[in-house]
Amino acid sequence: MSLVKYEIFSKAAELNSFTKTAEKLGLTQSAVSHAITSLEKEFNFPLFIRNNSAIKLTQNGMNLLVTIREILYYNDILKQEVNAINGLNKGTVKVGVFSSISTKWIPFIMKEMEKKYPNIEIKLIEGNYAEIEKWLLDNEVDCGFINNSTSSLRSFDIVKLKTEPLLCVVSEQSPLHNNKHLSVEDIETTPFIMPTYQCFDDIQLFFKENNIKPNIRFENMNENSIFSMVENNLGISILPEMIIPKGLNSIKVIPLELEQTRTIGLAIRTPISPAVKKFSEVTENWVKKLSYS
Repeated sequence: MSLVKYEIFSKAAELNSFTKTAEKLGLTQSAVSHAITSLEKEFNFPLFIRNNSAIKLTQNGMNLLVTIREILYYNDILKQEVNAINGLNKGTVKVGVFSSISTKWIPFIMKEMEKKYPNIEIKLIEGNYAEIEKWLLDNEVDCGFINNSTSSLRSFDIVKLKTEPLLCVVSEQSPLHNNKHLSVEDIETTPFIMPTYQCFDDIQLFFKENNIKPNIRFENMNENSIFSMVENNLGISILPEMIIPKGLNSIKVIPLELEQTRTIGLAIRTPISPAVKKFSEVTENWVKKLSYS
């Protein structure tokens, strides 16, 4: 068994390219090809379908990928535990994040990690809720920020971090801007701008649970575009509190008459490595301070 070959296989499966794998790992392309060929001979079946410069996992390769990543994960835990016994906090933590966490939390958490544990490397991968859950299930990340309300993860340790309301944003020009609450009727009769990326599941759950049929005029992935459309009175939208910028005079934030929240958590693979445990502790403590400020 060669862990180096396993690392090369895992990275090639991630990047779908021997050339990019070689560049990422600081190897020659022939070394990468040789390692994969050697594994294929050892296993007695092909791991990749090769098509000119492109590669794609075979079904057998897909079946082995999760297990091989599990082996690499346990090997990393062993190294970290040895380092911890020797008084060193070293390791790598791969974290799945969604965009509002990347913007609002991660810079401060990273700063705290660098101050307390400078030898722990943090690697961030950004995606939406579904992508992060898939990365966790496929052992591509060690932990990931999730929405507890919509998550289907059961076999992970989940640290609850923050519950926040969904709020409506309207233009100061809108006839609704003086409303104390936004009603179901308002949502169904006013042009609605539907976010289609990270908050889509939150809003769809709210609509489904309350049998709301919104008057969708636009669908937009980018929150900045949504705010621009709302500012120009092209419609209203609903977003988690964290995403809504402070101090936009042209936009009014209104609570929903039927309250809805999302709960942000950190899902962690088990067993938990020492480095991931440190990251989780720093994240949880930072969010608690944020809540009290």
